[in-house]
Amino acid sequence: MLFWLQFFIVLACIFIGARLGGVGLGVMGGVGLAILVFGFGLQPTSAPIDVMLMILAVVTAAGALQASGGMEYLVHIAEKALRKNPKWITFIAPMVTYIFTFCAGTGHVAYSILPVIAEVSRESGVRPERPMSIAVIASQQAITASPISAATVALLALLTDFNISLLDILMISIPSTFIACMLAAFVSSKMGKELNMDPEYLKRLEEGLAPIKKDKIEFIPSKGAKLSVVFFLLAAVLVVILGSIEELRPGWTIEGVFTRMTMPAAIEIVMLTIAALIIIFCKPNVENIVSGTVFRAGATAVVAIFGIAWMGDTFFQGNLALISGSISDLVTSAPWLFAIALFALSILLYSQAATVRTLMPLGVVLGINPALLIAMFPAVNGYFFIPNYPTVVAAINFDRTGTTRIGKYILNHSFMIPGLIATVTSVAIGIFLSTILL
Repeated sequence: MLFWLQFFIVLACIFIGARLGGVGLGVMGGVGLAILVFGFGLQPTSAPIDVMLMILAVVTAAGALQASGGMEYLVHIAEKALRKNPKWITFIAPMVTYIFTFCAGTGHVAYSILPVIAEVSRESGVRPERPMSIAVIASQQAITASPISAATVALLALLTDFNISLLDILMISIPSTFIACMLAAFVSSKMGKELNMDPEYLKRLEEGLAPIKKDKIEFIPSKGAKLSVVFFLLAAVLVVILGSIEELRPGWTIEGVFTRMTMPAAIEIVMLTIAALIIIFCKPNVENIVSGTVFRAGATAVVAIFGIAWMGDTFFQGNLALISGSISDLVTSAPWLFAIALFALSILLYSQAATVRTLMPLGVVLGINPALLIAMFPAVNGYFFIPNYPTVVAAINFDRTGTTRIGKYILNHSFMIPGLIATVTSVAIGIFLSTILL
């Protein structure tokens, strides 16, 4: 009874925190932790400090990139690619958002390109729902493929003791998520009626609610914007190299034991250094770094992980014997059940990193093969399921044709089919690759 009561409290805090949104998720995690510790006497585990500091270092560098105009420059490049091949926009759009997220480590960079996708698709006569829906899904899937995303560094921190390197994670997650997104893009290209036959769009045209956008002033990137992109891409490359080749990280002999610098420390040093280089050489307004959307989203993720992950760790460790004895055999014999659990929790948490920090430790404790945990990693991309995540809402609002929408029954929205296809196929491809590569 105590276990189920504690479990109910954990779920209630997650649900209320998700409804509050923003840092509400993190502070409700703190409330749940207080009840577990002071009410039930559970011993609190260590707070996920390394993960929080890695995220903070990465979003500082990404915020410097945005403040320097580098993000706008990347959007300019993407817009040129989209306008050059408008008929292929359903496939090019997810490639663009995937690459953006892969490089930046956050799916929130999709905000800047979604209006461009909506505009170009309508101008070319392509139903905007098709590229918009899969572009949002690709921006989510790429988080589990990015070497500098909060989710990836959290998974790496959990699996380091199993001699799993960053390269091991990337060589499964990158091909599995990218191929899955392209398969979902193919399905998306067949979704709905053609634009000139869609009744909602025709109605909006008659009412003057879908005016053609006027030509905008041509963007001319500054030298600082271009240089900031070079610095940030260099950071991503350095993180991959240091994570893949352990010998490049310095080591020290302490009390006769040789120990190399950990990847969390390496990521923090690299990203803070790159942020400093961007500030020094690209000269952005330093105040704009912390006020930008990228930094604010990252800071919110830090608070969410602080509360929710700490509460989850404490609950699982405090009930470890009961949990292991009850479901160990079941999950070990059918690991795909754990993937479903990851997907379900991500729907509630709205954060891949928080889902990894909350539930992945249980997978480790249950003895699930680390290769399978990597393969199931994309299952944490479930927050498209309920259509109230910011990028989902933004995509709906940017599409003035009305084709990207929430259905009559709420869950039959534009993102459901591409989201489910991308998630299921990425896990399936990942399991296949894990049997070959690891």
